[in-house]
Order: sequence, then C-alpha cells, then structure tokens
Amino acid sequence: MESNLLTGTGAVSAANDDFSEYVAHLQLHMTLQARNLVPSLKQTQEGSREQLLHQTQANFEKLISRQGL
Repeated sequence: MESNLLTGTGAVSAANDDFSEYVAHLQLHMTLQARNLVPSLKQTQEGSREQLLHQTQANFEKLISRQGL
C-alpha cells in the first residue's frame, strides 16, 4: 500500500510542476502582449507623454459629445 501512496504523491508533484510551468508560460505571454499593446513613454521622443495625454483627452471628449443626454 505504501508504494501506491508514493506513486500518487509523485503524480501530484508532476501535475504541480506542469501547472507551474503553464502559469510561468502564460505570464510571459501576457507580458509580451502587454508590451505590444501599450504605447512607449520613452523620453527620447519629445512630447510623447503630452501627445498621448492630448489624444486620450480628445478621444474622451469625442465619446462624451456623442452620448445623448
């Protein structure tokens, strides 16, 4: 009976390892996707933050102006 218990424990350990590997892969994938979706805010481009803020405000005002009262 002890060998049966040890075999079950080994299977659970292997399943946990597989799940941990899957989560790590998923986190890496999500990080890479986020990098592709978020615009760069580097200081190398002059005014990039101001341009992003201006565009966001313009989009918000456009959305609000199209809503009915």
